Amino acid sequence: MERPQEGAVALAERFERDRRHLHGVAHRMLGSADEAQDAVQETWLRAGRAGADGVENVTGWLTTILGRVCLDMLRARRRRPEDLTGLLAEPAAATPGGTGPEEEAVLAESVGLALLVVLDRLGPAERVAFVLHDMFAVPFEQIAAIVERSPVAAKKLASRARARVHGATPLPAADLAGRRKVVEAFLAASRAGDLEALVAVLDPDVVRRTDLPGAVPVLRGARRVAEETRGNAAHARFARPILVNGALGAAVAPGGRLRVVLLLTIIGGRVVAIDVVTAPAALDRLELSLAD
Repeated sequence: MERPQEGAVALAERFERDRRHLHGVAHRMLGSADEAQDAVQETWLRAGRAGADGVENVTGWLTTILGRVCLDMLRARRRRPEDLTGLLAEPAAATPGGTGPEEEAVLAESVGLALLVVLDRLGPAERVAFVLHDMFAVPFEQIAAIVERSPVAAKKLASRARARVHGATPLPAADLAGRRKVVEAFLAASRAGDLEALVAVLDPDVVRRTDLPGAVPVLRGARRVAEETRGNAAHARFARPILVNGALGAAVAPGGRLRVVLLLTIIGGRVVAIDVVTAPAALDRLELSLAD
């Protein structure tokens, strides 16, 4: 018979082997590298208290514990609205023991900024069910135990989440592909701060409207809009194409957390209008889904 101390050592070794997997699962469920670290640490504490005696699939068991931890954190987040003060401020510096802005950006990019934005629109149980099943192939019987639903109900949660993540657009595939090229050209020029490339992708009479406090509400003309856009190059690196109410636009999401949505009107291969949405209430009303 294995002595308790030996069992604890074996569990610790196994946990370290699974740590990267657990962090990846938690990052997709929570959208934050720091929160993912907290979830993994809490998983270790709960696993240590419970012990793995008699557990055949330790990785699956740890994933189940992690899923419950993440679900609790997502529910707590819903009860504690995020403070969006300074939404266009530069990313904060690293905190001791935490994840710095550059590392957070790399982690978010590895998942996909647009995907993290869309996942953040899901309810806690939907997000857990979708991430575990569609991204990590966790069986619905196991997910059901985490979300405290039947396997059939867990499958419905994932199905609803899938429909919201992938969305739909009335645009034919060829039109969507063409407009995506325009959006990507606009974002690439914005990131590079390339004034002439911005002017080339904008209609001469382009109109930019914004709800951002302190900004000029309406700006007209390709060069004026391009000059303003070039000044936002630091934020443009966090922008990705996304479907907004079924039309192609862009989301600005440092670390995968939505801050700004750009509604882009494209006619004849050029951007003729840009609506910049920053107000939290207005962002919440938008239907966002992946553009792929």
